[in-house]
Parts: sequence; structure tokens; C-alpha cells
Amino acid sequence: MGTLTVSVASAANVSAQVNSIPMLNGTNFKVWKKAVEIVLDCMDLDLALRTKRPTSTPEASNEVNIEKWDRSNRMCIMIMKRSILEAFQGSLSEGENVKKFIDEIE
Repeated sequence: MGTLTVSVASAANVSAQVNSIPMLNGTNFKVWKKAVEIVLDCMDLDLALRTKRPTSTPEASNEVNIEKWDRSNRMCIMIMKRSILEAFQGSLSEGENVKKFIDEIE
């Protein structure tokens, strides 16, 4: 199997997982949140949901941890926004932290 085939299969899998999240409509928060958590965990993107952002230190290895956390946070917010009705998106702030973003939605 070539690299392109694997990439296409992976893209289709990501799309299927993201599409499995129900649209948040104002009455289904618990179901929506559980689905988001499962999908983000399966995609190994839930780091920002599970941990606090690492603090910056002179260590190069910590910079890698910060980059991983920042990517996780950014991806979580993008995936969540995709599954929220546009009518609700206008009332949400552009939060820096996915945990605060979920709290605001709740």
C-alpha cells in the first residue's frame, strides 16, 4: 500500500470520526460533549482536555510538549466549532483554552 493510499484512508477516517459528532443544538450538551471527548481521544488530540498547558522553560524537550499541547488545543477547538450550530457560535468568545471553551458552552 502506497503512502498516498494510507493518507487518503487516514483522511477518510478522520472525516468519518469528526462527522460522527452530533451537532450541538442547545438541548444535547451531555451527548455532544461525550461524543467530542471520545472522538478526540481516538484521534489522540485530547491532550489539552486532559492536562494544563506546560510552562515555558529553557529545556528544549519542554518546547516540544508546549507545541503538542498547543496543537491539541487548537485542533480540539476547531473540531468542536465544526459541530456547533452557527446560531450559537456568535455568542462564544475566541477562547485560548479548550477547557474554558467547553465551560462557556455548557
